[in-house]
Amino acid sequence: MADTLDELAYLTDAAGAQVVAKVTQRADRLTPTYVGKGKLLEVQDLVAQEKAETVIFDDELTPTQQRNLEAALQVKVIDRTALILDVFGRHARTHEGKLQVELAQHQYLLPRLVGQWSHLERLGGGIGTRGPGETQLETDRRLIRRHIQRIQAELDKVRERRSIYIGRRKKASVPMASLVGYTNAGKSTLFNALCNAGVEAENQLFSTLDPVTRRIRLPSGDELLLTDTVGFIQKLSPMVVAAFRATLEELAESDILLHVLDITHPKAPEQAEVVEETLGDLGLSHKPRLLVINKMDLLVDQDQERVALPPAGLQSYPSVPISAAKRWNLDLLLEEVETQLMEMDGPMIVLQSAAGD
Repeated sequence: MADTLDELAYLTDAAGAQVVAKVTQRADRLTPTYVGKGKLLEVQDLVAQEKAETVIFDDELTPTQQRNLEAALQVKVIDRTALILDVFGRHARTHEGKLQVELAQHQYLLPRLVGQWSHLERLGGGIGTRGPGETQLETDRRLIRRHIQRIQAELDKVRERRSIYIGRRKKASVPMASLVGYTNAGKSTLFNALCNAGVEAENQLFSTLDPVTRRIRLPSGDELLLTDTVGFIQKLSPMVVAAFRATLEELAESDILLHVLDITHPKAPEQAEVVEETLGDLGLSHKPRLLVINKMDLLVDQDQERVALPPAGLQSYPSVPISAAKRWNLDLLLEEVETQLMEMDGPMIVLQSAAGD
């Protein structure tokens, strides 16, 4: 619980807000207000004491829970999914990325419209008692559904163009690799070190949202298409996963996945497990892997041998210890990528030099 709350705090910071207090509760079951009465009173006191404007919950709230909480706390209430979508919205740069986030935000909002117009509703029922609140609610629903349809139609066109582009890449017989890993593991730093791409690489969750692909040279002189992708995190709802469908399609087309692991993180094994579980949920467990053990420069010398071992569950994959920031062992990493590609079967691993030999 503490780990996910810490992540929630980082996400809040990435969204431009400040955390003033944290509250936890262990419960056997969730209530209509998500937390029990006593804990709700505690949160009410904290909101008043800290003059808080928003309360963020670490799980996805139902629309009813969210409405009940806002009524009780009299401040804005959001959940982990809404927060992640907000951060996505800040970091989306491409047209497709912005459309995808906007689509997810509207799909998230649609079932939560009830109660937005409660101040206009009338009591009672039957003919002549339909209040302007209900009328406005129905109008908003229609508008959002139409907007969702427009976004989906536009996304279909974008994906069609990208599908053509991916098809051309396949015909060129240039192998493809994608960087995957827990958010903030150093994927973009490694991508920049290998490609000189200038991709944003902040010490912040989800600093990269849109996939970026560059051509690089392998030690033999042959080419490789390398893609930097969005990082994974705990408690990703299907709606959030759908918001980076472009990344998922890049992963599906890749010949090998480079799983970048921040070996200095105290929860590195758990983070690696989250990544592997997410890849499994996406139907990508069959993809060949290379474990890239990153941030070796931050390890204390006497601890290097102990800490740099791959976590249990990943020891069956080939691994390379590196430092993306210090550019340590990057040549060794590319050599191992080339070795793994040469050992695979199929047309997509035929390496082609720049001269076409």
